[in-house]
Amino acid sequence: MDTVSIREVAPRDGLQNEEPIPTDSKVRLIDALSGTGVRRIEAVSFVHPRAIPQMADADEVWARAWHNPDVRYSALIPNTRGAERAIAAGFREIEVVVSASDTHNRRNLNRSTDESLDDITGLIPLIHAAGAKLEVIVATSFGCPFEGDIDPERVASIVERVRADGADRIAFGDTTGMATPRRVRDLLSEVRPDLLHFHDTRGTGLANVLTALELGVTEFDASVGGIGGCPYAPGASGNIATEELVHMLEDMGIRTGIDLDKLITVAELAEDLLGRTLPSGVLRAGPRTRLV
Repeated sequence: MDTVSIREVAPRDGLQNEEPIPTDSKVRLIDALSGTGVRRIEAVSFVHPRAIPQMADADEVWARAWHNPDVRYSALIPNTRGAERAIAAGFREIEVVVSASDTHNRRNLNRSTDESLDDITGLIPLIHAAGAKLEVIVATSFGCPFEGDIDPERVASIVERVRADGADRIAFGDTTGMATPRRVRDLLSEVRPDLLHFHDTRGTGLANVLTALELGVTEFDASVGGIGGCPYAPGASGNIATEELVHMLEDMGIRTGIDLDKLITVAELAEDLLGRTLPSGVLRAGPRTRLV
């Protein structure tokens, strides 16, 4: 393959697991990312502020952020009210999460997996009527911190249902970094997503990407600086760092369209905005072309 598409998720998935930062800082992060050459950004989540206080200012953030016409922006929603807010804000790419693990789904959304699937069935015509598309993200696809292993057939059955209901895209989430190359092969041999969302919690993030590439997947989520995680799953820290992913892919001759130097500068900004050291190795050491 010659190219890979990366969706930058730091403004939403990244910040939801951090201490809340000011609206100005969120806007600065989105604007900076919009100038790196990344073509897709998950910008905000329209969720109730009691559930995720970090996203309480989603409407203001989106209203003030630079909407680069060369970038496709998306929003995450939990329910019909969230979908209505996203549509009203002008989003035409919308995401909703359902967990393959029933326990995690109850912790995350306060309902069973089947109840969430019923909700999604109703969301799809609403979103399509607005001229928008819906991506269903299947969380805990590679394992659950509460239930352990997840049967690939369980994930496949969820995909079969939401595709039949009319979902436009499917993504698999490695919610707590339980995926390994073996687990990636096992699941993708059963069912294939459009996009993969890996965490690097246990250090296997880039290895999982390489395995998925071999199996033909060319779309991945990543978060600048490696920030992010799930507030409702113990140990769910650390998305794969966008700059580490770009660094590896470009060295393999796979184009991403993203300027690595600009991306590292944004990772430095994220570190400053959050006030802590971020886990990205490329942020610390720089690209391979940087000599001591």
